[in-house]
Amino acid sequence: MNELELLQKIKDLDKTITTNKLFTRKLNEDDWDNLVDWWRWWRWKPPVKSFLPENGTGGLMVEKNGVPIVAGFMYETNASVILFEWVISNPKYKEKDRKQAVKKLINDAEKKTKELGVKFMFSIGRNKHLIETHKNLGWFVDDKPSHEMLKNL
Repeated sequence: MNELELLQKIKDLDKTITTNKLFTRKLNEDDWDNLVDWWRWWRWKPPVKSFLPENGTGGLMVEKNGVPIVAGFMYETNASVILFEWVISNPKYKEKDRKQAVKKLINDAEKKTKELGVKFMFSIGRNKHLIETHKNLGWFVDDKPSHEMLKNL
């Protein structure tokens, strides 16, 4: 077997290993249009890039077979806390592992937070399914709703 054949075999094996598996990666510029479409579908006003960490790339995306499923943004602070915000999902993704993808996003954000040496994560949400997922993953969820407050300066 020559070098090219061996390289092709490795690529084929890698494809077999990753097919039909949820995969988490860092957000990139190419995700932006999808995210905007998702926010609009869910009737959210898309934030401007400058409102998001790393100008819209400071977060994670879970995908399967190259199909993006769910994303969230990780705001690093000057305290030992990561703000985990703007969790949004692909409204067209209807597979049975959708909830698993959301759990994976949160779990992988937690792992990344620990890798950064940060001790806490903080998130604000109103979607009952997302809140329940956080609870099931051991997050404290205050029983009194909060309100987001924002001022454009």
